[in-house]
Amino acid sequence: MAGCYSLHRTVAAIPERGTKGMTQQKIYLVGTGMAGWEGFSSKALEIIGKAEVLVGHQRHLDIFPEFSGQKMVLGDLSQLLDFLQKTEKRVAVLASGDPTFFGISRFLLRNLPKDRIEIFTNVTSMQYAFSRIKEPWDDAIFVSVHGRGMHAALDRIVSAEKACILTDRINSPAAIAAELISRGAEGYEAWLCEDLGLPSEKFTRSDVRGLLELKPSELNILILIRTYEPNLVHYPLIGIDDNEFQTSKKLITKQEVRAVTLAKLQLQDDLVMWDIGAGSSSVSIEASNLMPNGRIFAIERNSQCIAFINENLKKFCTRNVKLVEAYAPEGLEDLPDPDRVFIGGAGGQLEEIIDAVDKRLKPEGVIVLNAVTLDTLTKAVEYLEDHGHTVEATCVNISKTRNLTEYKMFEAQNPVYIITARKGND
Repeated sequence: MAGCYSLHRTVAAIPERGTKGMTQQKIYLVGTGMAGWEGFSSKALEIIGKAEVLVGHQRHLDIFPEFSGQKMVLGDLSQLLDFLQKTEKRVAVLASGDPTFFGISRFLLRNLPKDRIEIFTNVTSMQYAFSRIKEPWDDAIFVSVHGRGMHAALDRIVSAEKACILTDRINSPAAIAAELISRGAEGYEAWLCEDLGLPSEKFTRSDVRGLLELKPSELNILILIRTYEPNLVHYPLIGIDDNEFQTSKKLITKQEVRAVTLAKLQLQDDLVMWDIGAGSSSVSIEASNLMPNGRIFAIERNSQCIAFINENLKKFCTRNVKLVEAYAPEGLEDLPDPDRVFIGGAGGQLEEIIDAVDKRLKPEGVIVLNAVTLDTLTKAVEYLEDHGHTVEATCVNISKTRNLTEYKMFEAQNPVYIITARKGND
């Protein structure tokens, strides 16, 4: 260790003037590697050697036992910020791997002038983990549930073929596995990577269910690599046959009407969609295929329909649809504001539902409502227009051939009125 400071060259630290005239030195944000001090570049080592204050978690500070300046254990970020804003000393802040990758740099760059900060990156624990299990990582997504909620992260994970996850004590590998299983998305090879770079380093290969039994170290990374889906049938992205859905035949948006409905919703990725009166969830499932990074909430209160929805979500391995068991407009208040709303059934609460949706719909949002009676059509159009929406109604008449002895004839289905509403458009 004594030789690590022999690499020093002259470092030109450019002082700056603070708002009160004091001299403010550069703040050096230095990423630590996986192997101790020998993982640092010579430039990073000379920066640390010239620093007057060294900040970091205790395991990072322990890499430099002979550091002669002041050492500060990294704790409350607001206290660190207060210190950095006031100090005239040259400070080096140690962070794991690449500080700009799920690291402290986001906080510092948001709260301090960028030209005060100089960043030296290192190998991230995620990169290191992929190299140790001999798996390319350029096609992976990277998410963190460390100190965050799990739901949004799981939406991204289940839409990806390969994912690397920073976990924590609450959002543990077992908790993630349980959520994946509940969504019917357990077709992954799992790698639990523990204590990376330490003598206790360990790599365990498992399947998703195997994660439920493991008790990992607090320092762990989870890598998931998709191997199969529980259901190996390949369904189309749009136009799934009605017979493929578990449903009451009267409570499904039929295939051709579903296709027009999805077109009118004008779906884009990363949107939030509410499916009110979801029935069989056929619209939600096909919307999920079209917006894999979106968030879809299927709202339904009929107990028979809820059972069908759960079966369908598992059958089609739907990754980003959440069932909300509620009688709309109840249950909507806790959902994120929608970009798109489909009303497939209102249960006699049409006016109340439109009131609730109108208050929450994002700018440029779209409402699509399907009606089978002229009464519902008239009421919906009038009520949406009263709320300032520009409304278009489309009548969809479907006839399909059926065999009649040696002949074929067309059999007409009941017409469906598809109402599209946009707020504030001329």
